[in-house]
Amino acid sequence: MKQAVLSLSGGMDSSTLLLHLLSIGHKVTALSFDYGQKHSIELERAKQLVEYLKQNGQSVKHQIITLGGLSELLHSSLVIGGSDVPEGHYEQDNMKATVVPNRNKIFSSIIQAVALSIATSGDEKQEVAIALGVHAGDHSIYPDCRIEFRDADL
Repeated sequence: MKQAVLSLSGGMDSSTLLLHLLSIGHKVTALSFDYGQKHSIELERAKQLVEYLKQNGQSVKHQIITLGGLSELLHSSLVIGGSDVPEGHYEQDNMKATVVPNRNKIFSSIIQAVALSIATSGDEKQEVAIALGVHAGDHSIYPDCRIEFRDADL
């Protein structure tokens, strides 16, 4: 069976990606990250989705990774201790305060490490896909959602 390690935020993008991976026959290890975000409801949604899938015959290994203390080092309105989350259209300058620096890079590094561990854990090396639910529709204020950012990591 094909395997994948997925960064599962609990939002629409990563939840859809989880369902896609399962539909094409992957065994999925889903990792969610608690980095001190104010909007932690997505972590609850991730847990609920995985539980729903398990109740309906799907096997998903899910773990929440706590990155304690990280929010104290990041300057973003999205983390606990940051300024108030601004309101307005995403293209406005004030929304730049919602950037969590290198968030997707942090997540991708961890899921890559887990994928490598799975790939080399048996007698035979196996291919393990990595998956993040980011897309080109994310606004330009989020540099780690750009294809160029992803490709620079390869």
